Amino acid sequence: MPRESVIRGDELPEDDRPPSAPDVPRAPADLDDDSHDAALRPQRLEQVIGQRKVVERVRIMLDATLKRGDVLGHLLLDGPPGIGKTTIAMAIPRELGVDCQIAAGPALAAPKDLLPYLTNATHGSVLFIDEIHRLPAAVEEFLYPAMEDFRIDIPVGDGLNARTINVQLKPFTVIGATTRAGMLTAPMRDRFVNREHLDFYGPDDLQEIVRRNAKKLRTSVTDEAAVEIARRSQGTPRKANNILLRTRDFATLRHPEGQITTAIAREALAMLEIDGLGLEHQDRRYLETILSVFAGGPAGLQAIAHSMSLSPDSLEDDIEPFLLRSGLIQRTPRGRVVTPAGYEHLGWPAR
Repeated sequence: MPRESVIRGDELPEDDRPPSAPDVPRAPADLDDDSHDAALRPQRLEQVIGQRKVVERVRIMLDATLKRGDVLGHLLLDGPPGIGKTTIAMAIPRELGVDCQIAAGPALAAPKDLLPYLTNATHGSVLFIDEIHRLPAAVEEFLYPAMEDFRIDIPVGDGLNARTINVQLKPFTVIGATTRAGMLTAPMRDRFVNREHLDFYGPDDLQEIVRRNAKKLRTSVTDEAAVEIARRSQGTPRKANNILLRTRDFATLRHPEGQITTAIAREALAMLEIDGLGLEHQDRRYLETILSVFAGGPAGLQAIAHSMSLSPDSLEDDIEPFLLRSGLIQRTPRGRVVTPAGYEHLGWPAR
């Protein structure tokens, strides 16, 4: 069975020491003191930048739940990778002051793997399941009565001696996160009272994220450098944070005070092979493969994947979404086609 992962909703980590270390004095958590918060992920809803409408609706849910003294309804968060689903999910139990257990959909291979999480759930606690669309059918069906009636039926024995033990659970909340909401079965989707979709971030929100997280990393970034990092982050806070971390390394070596200037940011981005639009090496290689091998398309996904020695899933999940959003490629019934904007971006003559 998977090892239980439990966090207290009303506690924030103060240092890197394990929570179970004996005789370790701890100061009360100062939720407003960001200067000592080394983690880049926001801990509270008011610290979340962007996704304003989603955060506002979640705030209403939480305030109403607290006012009624009730248990929060099950919540499904869907959207592309790296845009804050886990961040919002982890902030909710802290806002409610309840326990939170964390599980991954692919790790729950059988109903017995889910048992520790369900039986250890406390009243009003949160069970966060990441990549919930990857739950096996047997685990999904086992979860249905737990979500609806807060009970589970455990079969014991075989044959004529078989019987079922009914275990009553304490009311709890399931928060599911998925990058592919369409892969969830209809019965599972219907059991989520609340559903929220998270979308890509605008440049202004990403700039604010870069500036705030630079302070958390004990460094500084100029406004121009923050703009440079933000516009090359493909609308994704996770990519912005990753670029910021790599750029900080350059600033540590290149600048006497470790400040991230525009020149240092551009130098770092050039070495990371991230161009002005935010395309990385593999993104450009994808476009170049269609242009050079398939004469600009149309080309099938499998054929492109074989030409690049990558899996089709990697292309479809990691590379194509931003190229499609940027209008550099098109999906047609016959395959992928590079658009005139794609030709122009790579400097190829249009055909």
